[in-house]
Amino acid sequence: MRIFMTGASGWIGSAVVPHLLEAGHEVTGLARSDASASALKAAGVAPLRGGLDDLDVLRAGAAGSDAVIHLGFKHDFNDFAASGRTERAALEAFGDVLEGTGARFLFASGIAGLRTDGPATERDQSPFSGPDAPRGGSERLALSFVERGIEPVSLRFAPTVHGTGDHGFSAVLVQVARERGVAAYIGDGEHRWAAVHRDDAGRLVSLALEKAPAGGIVHAVAEEGVPTKEMAQAIGDALNVPVVSVAAEEATAHFGWLGAFFGTNVTASSDLTRELLGWQPTGVGLLEDIAENYVGSRDVTAAR
Repeated sequence: MRIFMTGASGWIGSAVVPHLLEAGHEVTGLARSDASASALKAAGVAPLRGGLDDLDVLRAGAAGSDAVIHLGFKHDFNDFAASGRTERAALEAFGDVLEGTGARFLFASGIAGLRTDGPATERDQSPFSGPDAPRGGSERLALSFVERGIEPVSLRFAPTVHGTGDHGFSAVLVQVARERGVAAYIGDGEHRWAAVHRDDAGRLVSLALEKAPAGGIVHAVAEEGVPTKEMAQAIGDALNVPVVSVAAEEATAHFGWLGAFFGTNVTASSDLTRELLGWQPTGVGLLEDIAENYVGSRDVTAAR
């Protein structure tokens, strides 16, 4: 297939690319900088210069493609509403170009907010719709593309896609612990977060391209829910700092923007995904990964 990707040089996308190339696909990737373009070329991907706000560039990348894999997203937690508007505009641009072509359209989504009474499943529909919803209501919008002769597939990623070189949530928690001199959790620490290793997530995307049905939803989730207290304990052990509880009302002051999320349950199963795709995660678990790969030094003193 001729595939156009956004986020191809990013944390998850760069783990997807090798699987696509190994399968014989031809990949073009959106590159917002010279560094991204160089990284894509080195990985065997043809770069197309532009960003997620460059709608004409997105349309040009999608035109003539057999599939679009949209993994790019503006993670601006200081203005998450603006990030959602950018996301929705990008999806609308892709929808206009791909309409009636029967092209595959895989897009990144998440599991936060799907359910509060237990782990989310692939059968749970997103409660978010409309341009002012989180992520611009992107999942509902994109899945409706089935009616326009497009084959969309929602890729719901765990909030912690971990691995060596991670700069996401887990890495932020480690950095906060370094700066504060304590590894913290919120309240009783019984909130749980789903997790998946980056390599497993990359393999899942390639399998979803081949096997997921139009309008389908897959979960990139290896661990249904890791207690936040255990995450803090793993960080504390690795850094050799105390592990403490932070009151919910003090979470933002302690963790910054991450405080609004760390004290919530974000859990999900992937049983249906595993059955559908024949996907079995093989990467190390989150706690083991934190212990082995997230801390360069076990002494936090030098980092203060």
